[in-house]
Amino acid sequence: MTETAPQQHTPTGERADWLEILAHHRSFLRRTTRDLTDEQAARRTTASELCLAGLVKHVTAVERNWTEFILNGPSAMPDFEAPTEAQRQEYADGFRMLPGETLAGILADYEKVAAHTDEVIAALSDLDKSWPLPKAPWHEPGGRWSVRRVLMHICAETAQHAGHADIIRESLDGAKSMG
Repeated sequence: MTETAPQQHTPTGERADWLEILAHHRSFLRRTTRDLTDEQAARRTTASELCLAGLVKHVTAVERNWTEFILNGPSAMPDFEAPTEAQRQEYADGFRMLPGETLAGILADYEKVAAHTDEVIAALSDLDKSWPLPKAPWHEPGGRWSVRRVLMHICAETAQHAGHADIIRESLDGAKSMG
């Protein structure tokens, strides 16, 4: 059964806390891209493949996928047990700004996904609702995650990549978002 997220719920208590900390980490990530051109946002400044636009794209995809997992369970997630070459390429492209993409477009997609996640969390009746994890080499066989555990994961991913983005931005032009 697919659970839908009605509009206009004002979260309180634990939900409000989760959404506040997630908004805090999202703002740090977005702040790393302030006043940048598309070329700057796509530039690699470290030995890794990461760029600022790519990090925002990745965090957007992570949040989108896990929010769909909250609503629809493991069927909402890609199969990672035997990825095809096309899936591997799609994953790699999720870390870079591709021709035709713009920083403004990537940020707009992130805002849309964030708003959807916030609506879903505000509207859910139970943060303890859980689903079996999708099959993937990094998930424990037979494991389950509750909505609460998924929120922990989204917050951790966002915070971790906001830190990566801060390093990349400082390497790009000396600007800092967290200090």
